[in-house]
Amino acid sequence: MTAAVSQVGRELFWFDRAAGRQIATPEIFGDVVLARKETPTSYHLSVTHDDHLQGISLVTRGEDLFFASNLHRLLQEVLGYDVPEYHHHGLLTGPDGKRFAKRDKSKTLRSMREDGLEPSDIIAMTGQV
Repeated sequence: MTAAVSQVGRELFWFDRAAGRQIATPEIFGDVVLARKETPTSYHLSVTHDDHLQGISLVTRGEDLFFASNLHRLLQEVLGYDVPEYHHHGLLTGPDGKRFAKRDKSKTLRSMREDGLEPSDIIAMTGQV
């Protein structure tokens, strides 16, 4: 990625609906592996390309992926893609503060609704308004 940053030769920006205008700092990741023999493409390259192919103008992801947007912005520039707007939302977490994840068989939105929670209750759990 360091070669790509120097190839661009200028500051890159992106806009997050919650955090405002951001200066991209992809160099915080050092050199990132975008593909390997056993893994044809990385998450970062895949989502950047998929967003472009689908004409996505607003990318909505969890706040845990906020910093990855710096790398995605560089990939957009190098690949000549349009820059979407971003919104990074709060994450649902358990009482232990650990984020809910499918791999941990965490609660689902459906199960929370079946337990009687309203959408506003679930949104409040993320710390967002």
